[in-house]
Amino acid sequence: MAVKRQTPQFDPKAFLARVGEGRSIGKYSKDQIVFAQGDPADSVFYIQRGKVKITVVSEQGKEAVVAILGKNEFVGEGCLAGQTHRIATVATMADSVISRLEKAAILRVIHEETAFSEMFIAHLLGRAIRVEADLVDQLFNSSEKRLARLLLLLANFGKDSKPEPMIAKISQETLAQMIGTTRARVSFFMNKFRKLGFISYNGGIEVHSSLLNVILHDQPHIKN
Repeated sequence: MAVKRQTPQFDPKAFLARVGEGRSIGKYSKDQIVFAQGDPADSVFYIQRGKVKITVVSEQGKEAVVAILGKNEFVGEGCLAGQTHRIATVATMADSVISRLEKAAILRVIHEETAFSEMFIAHLLGRAIRVEADLVDQLFNSSEKRLARLLLLLANFGKDSKPEPMIAKISQETLAQMIGTTRARVSFFMNKFRKLGFISYNGGIEVHSSLLNVILHDQPHIKN
């Protein structure tokens, strides 16, 4: 009686970590551009290691940081929804390893591999929830709470992966851009958090779980 061979289970992360048809892997140094605003949107990127920031420049030349992404996150997925040119610039904030998947390659694996499509859909849903939470944060929370929430997110608190209390070096100007306030206000709150023991400086910013007290106190309630 012939023994039926089992097909190896598809592993999305292992797939993304290998070079193959329509897939390549690049090593990026800190402050290196992954893609620039206005470039052709023809691929999706997956961050294996490191952190990137997404910035947008207005027609008047004003730059704003709109998001910071890290390990196991996708970026550039707008090309799958008809985006022909990049609407933002992505640059590394630390030495990074990033996979590039051509549009045809990622569409093919989404159609053929259930495990990958589930992983990608979970990413898209997570990003949508994050955007909605960011909007609520901007509308209802003080700049102090917005800063606390941002620091906790950068340290992976509240995510499935293990928290990484020591976050990559990030300027107060960048933090101010992301929460919609001034650098002076960020400096004031960072000093306050440090004095209260919510954060510490040790070659970078170390975020402690006690910072959660800032955003848990007097949380806004949205009526249906």
